[in-house]
Amino acid sequence: MTSLLLTGGRVIDPANGRDETADLLIQDGKISAVGKAGTFEVPSSAERRDVSGRVVCPGLIDSHVHLREPGQSAKETIAAGTRAAAIGGFTSLVCMPNTSPSIDSPSTVALVQDKVERQAVVNVFVTGAITKGIAGEELAPIGGLKAAGVVAITDDGHCVQNNELMRRACEYARMFDLPVLDHCQDYNLVSNGVMHEGYWSAFLGLPGWPAMGEEMIVVRNILLAETTGTPVHCQHISSARSLQWLRRAKQRNVPVTAEACPHHFTLTDAAVAGSDKFWPADGKGLAHFFPDDNRPQWPAYDTLFKMNPPLRTPADREAILDALTDGTLEIIGSDHAPHCNYEKEVEFDAAPFGITGLETELPLSLMQLYHSGRMKLPDVIAKFTVNPARLLRLNKGTLSVGAEADVTVLDPDREWIYRNEESASKSRNCPFDGWPMRGRASLTIVGGKIVHEQE
Repeated sequence: MTSLLLTGGRVIDPANGRDETADLLIQDGKISAVGKAGTFEVPSSAERRDVSGRVVCPGLIDSHVHLREPGQSAKETIAAGTRAAAIGGFTSLVCMPNTSPSIDSPSTVALVQDKVERQAVVNVFVTGAITKGIAGEELAPIGGLKAAGVVAITDDGHCVQNNELMRRACEYARMFDLPVLDHCQDYNLVSNGVMHEGYWSAFLGLPGWPAMGEEMIVVRNILLAETTGTPVHCQHISSARSLQWLRRAKQRNVPVTAEACPHHFTLTDAAVAGSDKFWPADGKGLAHFFPDDNRPQWPAYDTLFKMNPPLRTPADREAILDALTDGTLEIIGSDHAPHCNYEKEVEFDAAPFGITGLETELPLSLMQLYHSGRMKLPDVIAKFTVNPARLLRLNKGTLSVGAEADVTVLDPDREWIYRNEESASKSRNCPFDGWPMRGRASLTIVGGKIVHEQE
């Protein structure tokens, strides 16, 4: 039996309402004991780690990750993506099905699970496609996907436009006790948009992507959740009006949830016009984190700031932060979407949507929510642990005795600089290259095994 004792840390476990200085004992891959020093017996052979001054919490869960396998291993692999996750403090990932081929059959689920078993350093939970080939035309075998082990269904990267088909998908998902995750995008409204439709799209001469393209599908999903009783989760919400609809629906106890991504509550559409336009002169927003002589620089039309949904206005950004604070947005996910350098090194219109985010997700969230004074640390941690675990029915996100020993030790005050060249991901398409960060995982433990330790 292997044993590991973490001593002197601030143990935060939102699932059990725990926030205290305590020791945590791991034995044979399970949480064995949590409590004040000397209140439980520790094997003499136990390995000891002093984590005083740091936070010990349940292993972080990222509910929205693209690992790109099968078929797109030039962008990312399960091995590289899970290493990046471990460095970021994540012990569990939920991978999206828009691969090549898409994860729309039990055999493809089995293929991914086999690679995960052989190559992953953290837990990986698989989602299945709503429709065959993520084409939005014919339902995938939802029952077979459930039997194969998927934790949810989604056509992420695409959105089912046929409302009748989406209703049937929700009804089948309810039969098999699967949540439905939806990428909210009305194709007719969005058309060929590449950035938020507004002042900066007009200034830069780029096709605009109206926020209403998201809002229409959010309203549809609320109606479907209310009609069918199926839990529907709206992914990567970016619009203030989407949040208004979601807030009202939750007040009526409609089974609808939503997530936010750090880039949407950190950046605005002005970032596409270059760094000299992004930093507000009044020192509000992110500007207060960086002195004038220490601000990262980037040019206009930088494709690293092209993502789906796009960066929106300062008002949208503030609305997302408010919704995270009041609980309308329960979950934070990275939408980690790797792309090869040559794919991004083209004209803005031609570049693919998406950025990497596994290694910057935690510090950006801490900076924007905790260090800014908006939220208490346990509430931020809940959005990475117990909340996604509840949505996806995962036996994770807790430090309860007997639970799998997935543990993250983090230093919320650790200052460092993120550099793309040092990333463990195969791709380098992260817009936060050169940014000063505050907060970092120092120890990542999966099933009682240390998979990452920050020097």
